[in-house]
Amino acid sequence: MSKLDAISASYEASLARHNTLFATMANYHAECMALLAACEKTLNSGGKVIWFGNGGSAADSQHLAAEFVVRYKKERGPLASIALTTDTSILTAHSNDYHFDTVFERQVQALCKPEDLVIGLTTSGTSANINLALAAANEIGAYTVAFTGREGGKVKDIAKLSIIIRNDETARIQEAHMFIGHWLCEAVDMLVAE
Repeated sequence: MSKLDAISASYEASLARHNTLFATMANYHAECMALLAACEKTLNSGGKVIWFGNGGSAADSQHLAAEFVVRYKKERGPLASIALTTDTSILTAHSNDYHFDTVFERQVQALCKPEDLVIGLTTSGTSANINLALAAANEIGAYTVAFTGREGGKVKDIAKLSIIIRNDETARIQEAHMFIGHWLCEAVDMLVAE
């Protein structure tokens, strides 16, 4: 098999793994509706949606916060949302002066209110900085959600709602997280439509 043939086969294999996972996405309907209810309650009470994650999940957090603040599909006013992964001064100062494990916890302690919705993205469920931040949000009284994968990791016992994508491949878990995030944006647009 040539290198080009192998690359072509890898495309088909990757697509097959994606399709296999997405055939199970209907299993998450109840959790997604609970997420939407929490989001609606937060926005109606003047709260904000706080997102955070590491690596690709950090990028996904920023993407979803932007969809809330700017818009998804419909023209509407801005919705209060922030990604804790965007302020390089805070991220680097805290990590340098304290520890990276507490980089999101510190921001949650500074910015989170009881009416907020706090969403941590961790494909493994074992990221200490995600788990500590969700625990801090629980102490404040905010509603906490974990987008996670595999068997859920430690985060499933911390977040009030865990959406556990039962898959072992990081890329596939992230694809499912973004599907749920985009659906949430679309559903919120429908709720707030004039």
